[in-house]
Amino acid sequence: MLLASFFGVVMGLVLGLTGAGGGILAVPALVLGLGWSMTQAAPVALFAVGSSAAVGAIDGLRHGLVRYRAALLIAALGAVFSPVGIYFAHQLPEKILMILFSLLMLMVAARMLRRERKEEGPSDHGHANWGQKNCMLDQHTGRFSWTAKCTATLAALGAVTGVVSGLLGVGGGFLIVPAFKQLTDVQMRGIIATSLMVISLISAIGVVGALHAGVRIDGLGATFIVSSIVGMIVGRKLCARVPARVLQVGFASVCLVVAVYMLMNSAL
Repeated sequence: MLLASFFGVVMGLVLGLTGAGGGILAVPALVLGLGWSMTQAAPVALFAVGSSAAVGAIDGLRHGLVRYRAALLIAALGAVFSPVGIYFAHQLPEKILMILFSLLMLMVAARMLRRERKEEGPSDHGHANWGQKNCMLDQHTGRFSWTAKCTATLAALGAVTGVVSGLLGVGGGFLIVPAFKQLTDVQMRGIIATSLMVISLISAIGVVGALHAGVRIDGLGATFIVSSIVGMIVGRKLCARVPARVLQVGFASVCLVVAVYMLMNSAL
């Protein structure tokens, strides 16, 4: 019970600080730390990630940072495609799921370790040109200009996020955050808030699908979920004080170690 509480708080902290990565740590914590199977861990991880993300999303909505139309579009496509991932999760062998998850962690770690150009600005609006980004904020309204290209981009992001979420039990923030940075001119604080809203919505859909498939959450899982919400609250308060690069390197290092361990474990 104590171990479940610890892992839950750590996952919530990561999610609150970065807007991503919580599910990446939640599943290994439950599989390696508590000895659960991937199919057991996935719905609990999703529930924990979604619940804690909802806390952060509400905070972002209060401060006007969430791009809620974009979040709803991504989540809607995620809802359609999440059952596809859940279906394959129950068809694939446990070893294959662990290998896929390990490779995903390695990909996330590599992205975190790569230095990116720092974008600064007093507002939530970036300074890119139309040739550089698929989705741009209107200079006058501060909202997205909903072109066909922008809509298709966000819809595709939602579809991919939904499949990965259902398959591996992750919220999808590791996809949403870098995609928003690459494809839109929204600044980081808006990206994190929007990511948290999408994660909460897609995770809720994934949990419903898993429960419908017969998966149940026990007392240990409930402890993990409650602890993750506590971690999220603390993480949201600390996010302005922790240097981003330190957080990225630390998180990437943990991902590398856990991914290698999971690969070795699945090989044996």
